Amino acid sequence: MQASIKSPKYDAFTPSSAQSSLIKSRNKSKNTRVELILRHHVWNLGLRYRLHVKNLPGKPDLVFHSAKVVVFCDGDFWHGRNWKKLRKDLKYRKNAQYWIQKIETNIKRDIMQTKELQKIGWHAVRLWEKDILKNPSDAAQKIYRLIKS
Repeated sequence: MQASIKSPKYDAFTPSSAQSSLIKSRNKSKNTRVELILRHHVWNLGLRYRLHVKNLPGKPDLVFHSAKVVVFCDGDFWHGRNWKKLRKDLKYRKNAQYWIQKIETNIKRDIMQTKELQKIGWHAVRLWEKDILKNPSDAAQKIYRLIKS
């Protein structure tokens, strides 16, 4: 059973700017550019997958049922890549309290979902956004090797 970790509410804060608010409001949780690039490379390797399977913890971006492998394309900011440095930088930004709590909640949720997947026999692969963009072929090969092993 999937436990729930709630994200903090933004109600008490104000956006740093109208433009910033607009940009963040347009961030997608599914079918992101990074995800589409990775899917293209994985497909070209002959791997077939399902998308965002709702009955698995975290609704993984890619699901390979026969191999019991799931893939998450984690955004560097939203999922806290280089968290010590990012956390330090966030302290000096507008709404620091919200963003630090939000990202820490996301990190905890990611860890919990990965453990839940492992408990039910799945292997979770978490790939960082910048790593996929830098070399999508390498990211796809990593998935391919895991599925074929």
